[in-house]
Amino acid sequence: MIKRLAFVLCIVSFQLYAQNESKSWYTVDVNNFYGTILKHNPDISHLITGHPSGVIFSFQKKTFGDEEWQRLYNNPEYGVSFIYNDLDNTYLGEHFSLFAHYNFYFLKRHLMFRLGQGFAYSTNPYDEDDNFRNVAHGSHFTSATYFLLNFKKENLLKGLGLQAGLGIVHYSNGNAKAPNKSTNTLFLNAGITYQLDADIPEYQEKEKGLVKGSEPFGYGFLFRSGINESDVVGSGQFPFYTLGAFIDKRINKKSAFQLGTEVFFSKALERFIDFRASGGFNDGTTGDEDSKRVGLYVGHELRVNKVSVLTQYGYYVYYPFDFEGQTYLRAGLRYYFSKNWIGEFTVRSHAAKAEAMEFTIGYRL
Repeated sequence: MIKRLAFVLCIVSFQLYAQNESKSWYTVDVNNFYGTILKHNPDISHLITGHPSGVIFSFQKKTFGDEEWQRLYNNPEYGVSFIYNDLDNTYLGEHFSLFAHYNFYFLKRHLMFRLGQGFAYSTNPYDEDDNFRNVAHGSHFTSATYFLLNFKKENLLKGLGLQAGLGIVHYSNGNAKAPNKSTNTLFLNAGITYQLDADIPEYQEKEKGLVKGSEPFGYGFLFRSGINESDVVGSGQFPFYTLGAFIDKRINKKSAFQLGTEVFFSKALERFIDFRASGGFNDGTTGDEDSKRVGLYVGHELRVNKVSVLTQYGYYVYYPFDFEGQTYLRAGLRYYFSKNWIGEFTVRSHAAKAEAMEFTIGYRL
């Protein structure tokens, strides 16, 4: 099956390359990896029995500084990648993942850092009858994130090159369905690269003062939604809604800082409160507690062309029911559809415990 997937990926890559009307330059690479699952949570200890292994197929487009954002980030590459991951555990099964990624270069383009975000299909998720030990993955489909840090040398022989390093891949459904303890696989990897063109242009140097570019304060509104489930397995998946407003300040062409507030409406939390009140836990829950929360957050936005990497730290100023802690973290991606309209995919968590995968539409003035 892996051979067939590799063949299909290569055919698609070459078709995209051939059909592109303007001259572009592409590379492909194949990497094998071998690693171990990190014990970030003691509840998954029984699932760490072997050494995950697999293969990474990637196809990316080179940039040479024709646009300002390319020179700003030292001419990165962007493309798609596929990961096959055998987690080497009967209960965890295998994962097939598809990503969009960026490659960033340092040390005269010998050191590559890759950031990939996408989704994965798990062959053996939790099942209350047949696979109740898999508390890491509660659903077939999960979000997936991976990082690579590789030493790389391209075009050593007729377009062929080598790369090797380490990486980490994370699988989590953001508590869209319980259980969701998630997994993080740390691995070593090595592979080959192939440059589809024999001759490539010179990379343009970074311009002096290019980072400068502050802007006035911006204001915006956000609507977030999705589905999630409390930690009580089988309690049901319910939609949630979040209304927010923010102020941001772009300090240069790379970075902006944010200050925002938001109101959370969660049916899953409402059901969890009812469960605690009626389940005989004797923890003081009456069932009359308000499930709504109000948060304040500060954040940072790292802009790369039309895509931004978001990181935020929040605090619930209205917190009538104690659920997972009064602080929260958010991380993910923002995409600028236009000057004003934005979309986001983020995960909100309490420390390492995810509460929700959020899909967001927003308007920035």
